[in-house]
Amino acid sequence: MNPQDSHNVEVMTMNTLIEYAAHSVVSKIILKKPNGNVTLFAFDAGEELSEHTTPFDALVQVIDGAAEILIDGKSFLVISGASIIMPGNIPHAVKANVKFKMLLTMIK
Repeated sequence: MNPQDSHNVEVMTMNTLIEYAAHSVVSKIILKKPNGNVTLFAFDAGEELSEHTTPFDALVQVIDGAAEILIDGKSFLVISGASIIMPGNIPHAVKANVKFKMLLTMIK
């Protein structure tokens, strides 16, 4: 018996689970639990999530392209394969100067 079959476990390639859409930010929830969630995003060039705060830390993992992440007014370039933590209760924003995909993990 394959151990994956008994627990509904599957291997996922994040970059292929979501597609870009023109002039849009596309999101797909990968995992949602009471103590946090994991969401996949695809940003077309020029799109953004405006500055906001959340009460929880969030880990951004860029899986394609490059993102501009603004945290407390400071800009960080996060390229494919790199990650950054956005601290809770600190203003942050996400900008797509080029199209990119990211995995966002938020733990409450």
